[in-house]
Amino acid sequence: MKKGVITKVSGPLIEAVNMENANIHDVVEVAEYKLIGEIIEMRRDKASIQVYEETTGVGPGEQVVTTGMPLSVELGPGMLGQIYDGIQRPLNELYDLSGEFIDRGITAPPLDRNKVWRFEPSAQVGDEVKPGDILGTVKETEVITLKIMVPPGVEGKIERIEAGDYKVEDSVATISGQDVTMIQRWPVRRGRPYQNKIDPVRPLMTGQRVIDTFFPVAKGGTAAIPGPFGSGKTVIQHQLAKWADADIIVYIGCGERGNEMTDVLNEFPEIIDPNTGKSLMEKVVLIANTSNMPVAAREASIYTGVTIGEFYRDMGYSVALMADSTSRWAEALREMSGRLEEMPGDEGYPAYLGSRVADFYERAGVVNCLGSDNRTGSLTIIGAVSPPGGDLSEPVTQSTLRIVKVFWGLDYALSHSRHFPAINWLSSYSLYQDKVDRYIDENISDSFSDLRKQAMSLLQEEQSLQEIVRLVGQDTLSDEDQLKLLTAKSLREDFLQQNAFDDIDTYCSLEKQKRMLELILTFHDHALEGIVKGLYIREIDRMKVRERITRMRFIPEDEFEKFEDIRVEMEAEFRTLIADREAQDA
Repeated sequence: MKKGVITKVSGPLIEAVNMENANIHDVVEVAEYKLIGEIIEMRRDKASIQVYEETTGVGPGEQVVTTGMPLSVELGPGMLGQIYDGIQRPLNELYDLSGEFIDRGITAPPLDRNKVWRFEPSAQVGDEVKPGDILGTVKETEVITLKIMVPPGVEGKIERIEAGDYKVEDSVATISGQDVTMIQRWPVRRGRPYQNKIDPVRPLMTGQRVIDTFFPVAKGGTAAIPGPFGSGKTVIQHQLAKWADADIIVYIGCGERGNEMTDVLNEFPEIIDPNTGKSLMEKVVLIANTSNMPVAAREASIYTGVTIGEFYRDMGYSVALMADSTSRWAEALREMSGRLEEMPGDEGYPAYLGSRVADFYERAGVVNCLGSDNRTGSLTIIGAVSPPGGDLSEPVTQSTLRIVKVFWGLDYALSHSRHFPAINWLSSYSLYQDKVDRYIDENISDSFSDLRKQAMSLLQEEQSLQEIVRLVGQDTLSDEDQLKLLTAKSLREDFLQQNAFDDIDTYCSLEKQKRMLELILTFHDHALEGIVKGLYIREIDRMKVRERITRMRFIPEDEFEKFEDIRVEMEAEFRTLIADREAQDA
């Protein structure tokens, strides 16, 4: 243990001398409170330390003790269903130790040291193993089986391994004289190793129509949700965490308001995951680092969350990570940079903001995991950005958009008109679209991409036609153009809008999305044919079947035959209208 002396205290930043034997990113214990800190800059024997707890009462002359270890997380059974703070302290344990207000310097092990887990070996004595090989499994929850892997840096012949009940610190195997426990420790600022990355092609299904149909994200991809206050970023993040078809969800509340995390804690345990039929919390890890926690801990929470995600990815699972919001993380970087008196970049953010954002998002991907069984895992990163006033030209948003492949642009005008999700279909984009189209056409429906293109074309044409309407009025348009406006309105109101608080409409499978889109566009095709045969646009607008089309999003997932009923009713009503028109003309 090497000791230094504090010379300066500036909020969460502390400077200490006599630290010549310490290294950058070492974890230190500060003063008599043993506050947790991390060295972020070294100049000869002077260390600059960001402290992850309140520094009130700490002054020059007090001691700093370095542990000689980088900021790391414990990885092993017991993380799922847990609620951690930004440096992986379990909040439930801290509550038991200190009550509603966390005492300074208090800590607890991230993994329960007393809980017993049943270990079932899959390897045998005498097997030659290398990093990433599976030694055995532990049933962590009813839906997730944790795979105990050979840690990086360990390889050789298994000398001992046997089934049994173990605590996380007990040795479950011996490899070439080295004991292996169920815990792995990994420095959070370094990505976990893998064999190689693969091009992501399979979509992450979210149950949100505007995302899955028009702006999909691939498993192993990256996406950003920028938007002003009140436009629905947090609700979308919650929806993705609830309904995305990932095996594991890591949700990071990075500096957002405490009541938003309270909503998560109240709602998630009650939600039944449609993919497993069990409680959602059985596959979720929460990082609850709210706005009233120390600024420096916001930065650590991002790295803690992504490292936990990589651990499950290495087992071959599909992991989705939600960060809400990366702007709070960037603000923490800005504050620490200012206290370090570094040369500022745009709007006071550090000049290295872009590279830090890139380092984070580049830890996403589909990878061939370490080990000899050729398993594949993925980590998808979806980050919300909170630009002040919705200004997308500010540095955090621009740095993010240079990296991510999917942009879900939230529009204040849409949210103000109560159109949710408020994702603007004209400004958003997905660079995975072509790959996802091919995947869906091959595996789900060969007509899906054609339907999507036709619908998007109508939405884009609506924008051009609205310009004409604003100038000279809608009556000057041809019946065909007025029909395009009518269909585009149906797409906007009946398809793109989705009620996150309705039990049925909150989640929409891809099959249901296809049927809804098909019904709207079939109506358009029949109406176009009707116009050719003499129908007026006002007659089409007043058709009774339009009411059923408007309410089709409330059709349950197990009653898809109702879509066929609507189609039959639609065709019958069109036949009647056309027959009446022909009779009048005769």
